[in-house]
Order: sequence, then C-alpha cells, then structure tokens
Amino acid sequence: MSMNTRSVGGQGLVTSVEGLGTMGMTAMYGTPDDVEAVATVHRAIELGVSMFDTADMYGPFSGEELLGRAVSAHRDQVVVATKGGGVTLDETGKIVGGPNGRSDYLRRSVEGSLRRLGTDYIDLYYLHRVDPKVPVEESFGALEELVAEGKVRYLGISEASAESIRAAHSAAPLSAVQTEYSLFTRTVESNGVLDTVRELGIGFVAYSPLGRGFLTGGLRSVEGLPEGDFRRTAPRFLGESLEHNLRLVDKVRTIAENCGVTPGRLALAWVLAQGVTAIPGTKRRVYLEDNVAAADLVLDAETLRALDEAVPAGAVAGERYTPVAMSAIQE
Repeated sequence: MSMNTRSVGGQGLVTSVEGLGTMGMTAMYGTPDDVEAVATVHRAIELGVSMFDTADMYGPFSGEELLGRAVSAHRDQVVVATKGGGVTLDETGKIVGGPNGRSDYLRRSVEGSLRRLGTDYIDLYYLHRVDPKVPVEESFGALEELVAEGKVRYLGISEASAESIRAAHSAAPLSAVQTEYSLFTRTVESNGVLDTVRELGIGFVAYSPLGRGFLTGGLRSVEGLPEGDFRRTAPRFLGESLEHNLRLVDKVRTIAENCGVTPGRLALAWVLAQGVTAIPGTKRRVYLEDNVAAADLVLDAETLRALDEAVPAGAVAGERYTPVAMSAIQE
C-alpha cells in the first residue's frame, strides 16, 4: 500500500505524511511488548508509513535497538529518525545529567545510535533539547560535520524556540523541527515557531498529535493506566485539569460522531490539515490502523471551524509535562 508523501524541509528529505512514533514501545507508557511492537512497525511499513521516530533516551537505548531490529530487512524503504542530547547518558544508558549539546557528546551519541540501530547512516537526526550552556550554533556545527562524513543525512531540532531554530539553521541547514502539536497543544501557533519554519522552508513534524491519548476519547482516568506510565503524574491528566480537559474531548467526540469517524482519527486529520507531518505513537497494530486511516480523511472548512471552536488555542488546562521536564523545553 502507499500513502501520500510530503517534502520535509528543503534539503531533499521526503517521507509519508504520517509517520510512527515509537517511544511508547519501550518507555513511558507501561510494560513493553517487543513482539507486538515489531509487528506494529512491520504493519506500518505495509500500510505505506515510511518515517519511524525514536531517540537514544527511549529506554534508554532499547528504543533504538528495537527499531533497528524491526526495520533491518526494510532499511532502504524507511526514514529512520532519532534524537540525542535530550539528556546526558553514560555508556550504560544511565541518565547522569540534563540536556547536552557539546560537540564531543553529540558525536558519541550519534556513534552509539548507529550501533544500536544497526545502520551505517541515520536519515534524520534531531538535537532533542537545546542545551542552555552551549550555543546552539556550536551543537549544529558538530552535527554538520557528521553530515559531511555521511553518518547523518538530514538534521532537525526538537522543542526549540524560534530564536534557536534560526540560530541552528544558520549553522547547518535544518530539514525538520519536531515539537508537540495537536488540538490540545497549539503553542507553536502563537510563539513564532510555525511562522519561522514556514519562512525558512523547514519541515514541521508534530509529535503527540493525539494529546498523548486524550484525543482518542478512550482515556477517562489515569487509574486504568499501567504502573510506570508517565501520564499518572502529568498535570493535564490529574484532578480538576483532567475533568476540564475531558469536557473538551467530549466536544471532539460529538463532532467525530457527526462525521462518522473515531475522535482520534478526526483529531489526527486536523493536525495533517495544518500542512505538517505527524508522528502519532502507538505500540499496537489496532491503533496504528485507525491512525493511518486519518491520512485519507479530508476535513471541510465547516468541520475545521467546529474543531477550532470546540478546542480553541489555550483551552486545555494543565502543563503537558512535570515542572522538571518543562524546564528543558523552549516555549
């Protein structure tokens, strides 16, 4: 099967309009199931998905290892995207510090990612978080050297401000900016990030386009979530914020019922309608197939307007991460 493709940036990277985020396969969302995770990757390839996103800190390390195994027989068909520098990891995978944009650290990180992914090159490599102690131009100067060496093909940056995006792009051409974006998280519309990437011709990749499961309509409480699922401590999923946000979800559900689709499919189609690439994450084939169906759902102006009115920018209650995690994000 095939899926529509989209150019991501102006450097030559082309991917399916919808990719697959693989964080939850080994981290953050409860107990991993490697067999089902690999089957999900294989099914995604069958359905025409070509971009697969991971990071060294997922696991840590096990996320890249799993993705490497899953795509090894399909390497020429897929775009492997990974990220480094979000935290400082030692060689065993232990987190020993915060964001790290030092040139020597990023070189070691890329070398480690290549080994774990079992590949000679990384299609798209992101600086996962901007290191406040290192000029972003220095970080991307180092990454540009790795592009020249053929170890990385395209570069990106994640959760960066418009200012940092401009600085990074001046040091090495960026193909992608990856930031959370959904009906529930629309900060990039007002903080200059979307305007900046469009001005500079950089692609935008939206992670968590389903609001970390909120917008599927199936999550009503954290009580049913497995131990270790980070949403158990995420402010948006707790207390009065949860109750407020569920009322917004119910509005999306009503619109979805009128359209004859699931809430998740509708919410994901809204993201794709913004002209960006989306990487919804899942570790199960059944959810993958509903997500992929969103790529064929074209929303008319009336439906888009109804969704904007149901969940206007800034309507969601609670931060998306704990204060410590939020401190590493440039908004």
